[in-house]
Amino acid sequence: MFEAVLLTVITAATPLLIAAVGELVVERSGVLNLGVEGMMIMGAVIGFAVANQTGSGTLGVFAAVGAGMAMSALFAVLVLFLVANQVATGLALTILGIGFSGMIGEAFIGVPGLDLPQLYIPVLSEIPFIGPVFFQQDALVYISFALVALVAYGLFRTRVGLVLRAVGDNHGSAHALGYSVVKIRFMAILFGGACAGLAGAYLSLAYTPQWVENMTAGRGWIALALVVFSSWLPLRVVVGAYLFGAVSVLNLHAQALEFDIPSQLLSSLPYLATIVVLVLISANRRLTLVNTPACLGKPFVPDR
Repeated sequence: MFEAVLLTVITAATPLLIAAVGELVVERSGVLNLGVEGMMIMGAVIGFAVANQTGSGTLGVFAAVGAGMAMSALFAVLVLFLVANQVATGLALTILGIGFSGMIGEAFIGVPGLDLPQLYIPVLSEIPFIGPVFFQQDALVYISFALVALVAYGLFRTRVGLVLRAVGDNHGSAHALGYSVVKIRFMAILFGGACAGLAGAYLSLAYTPQWVENMTAGRGWIALALVVFSSWLPLRVVVGAYLFGAVSVLNLHAQALEFDIPSQLLSSLPYLATIVVLVLISANRRLTLVNTPACLGKPFVPDR
């Protein structure tokens, strides 16, 4: 029983973790992208469509990453070059992604999906409990942890990460030192879009291998909350993602155990938990200011 619960928590947490770590990099550069939900849903539909038409889950994953990057590039052009409002543009990106994905995915509703294969490591995969949990996951689960390690190392152990954080904390000073703020932010936004697209691919190719309209179901917003919950620190994102993943699967297991709790209440728990966490963080000003990029959400216009 515990093994089954843990496996479902892993599958529920993985898309949140991937999307959140990508958005963390974006926000560390000083940009607030509220379009994570739209990029995820586009990644989900494009990934499913390509996998269905080609018979290759790998191509579906790459296509989903490309779709997320394309959506994020649109956002980057609007907020970096045209200096559009970041909040309004991110919301518009989400609305666009939800509507466009519904149009593209209409032909794929009810079509059987292509499930990503699980990895199998001889001997290790056969160990009771440990084998199925740690050594029989699909590749994207391991990629999610690799992304966290890569981002944590890159942000705090490399010169590139130092420059990225400097841009997020004081874009004026970074520009005065000769760094291209717009270029750095553009690359960060593309990375965030790639992660969001990858998270979408996980939903339609691994979590529930099928296309369902609005299948992200607010996970993009939860990923945004996770970034704040983690105080913009990559390793804390892992804790938050798995905590929220556990809450999201509570509904399924509570119903299986026949608890006398309305299913509607259980289904709303992840979103209620998101609201509670944000309220608690906002109430603590010191916690809110810790690691928060000083230029987050502020537009940058280079001197001419």
